[in-house]
Amino acid sequence: MTRLPALAVMARAPGSETVKSRLHAALGVAPATLLYRCFLLDGLEAAAALPGLAPVLAYSPPRALRAMAALAPPGLRLVAQRDGDLGARMARLVAGLLADGHRAALLVGSDLPTLPSAYLAEAAQVLAEGAADVVLGPAEDGGYYLIGLARPAPALFEGIAWGTDGVLEATRARARGLGLREHLLPPWYDVDTAADLDRLRRDLAPPGPGAPRTRRWLAAFAPARA
Repeated sequence: MTRLPALAVMARAPGSETVKSRLHAALGVAPATLLYRCFLLDGLEAAAALPGLAPVLAYSPPRALRAMAALAPPGLRLVAQRDGDLGARMARLVAGLLADGHRAALLVGSDLPTLPSAYLAEAAQVLAEGAADVVLGPAEDGGYYLIGLARPAPALFEGIAWGTDGVLEATRARARGLGLREHLLPPWYDVDTAADLDRLRRDLAPPGPGAPRTRRWLAAFAPARA
């Protein structure tokens, strides 16, 4: 197995599990599901193109292997997320990737179409150099968009109130209690609400590379508000 750091995109299978539920009222279920599919495809394509990282699609539910394999770029490794809450699934994923021989495990969400690739490179470099034990990418909603570790730390994921605005601070407090040195990346946003979607539209309005499917979705389904 490669010694490259693993970059695991954690994703739900669109159509097999409910996705982007907070956008259903504003968009409808089908358009919100299609938007998530665009996020996922763009994110996987970007991950596969990053040098020095081994991309992984960590998918849920496990029965969706065939559907997710059809979405993944050729050669991208697929790993099923197993039972448990988000913390248990992340702890198990980190431990599994490190046991497979990766020198570090980076976990990111699947709804970050504008996340700068430089942040991922920074996380990998910090862990490779031993400058920190845990890397966190603060999300603007109080969670985190990335967590990276070079050795398993299951206690880091235990007893966290997932889905709340206190996830980041609770995780940082836990890291300090475990004696882990932390490194914070610049803050970024994921797309969960109508306001996030408006911001995404503004960010992707200028022509440019990146997130081609998301750009097409925005042009077709999310016209600017008056």
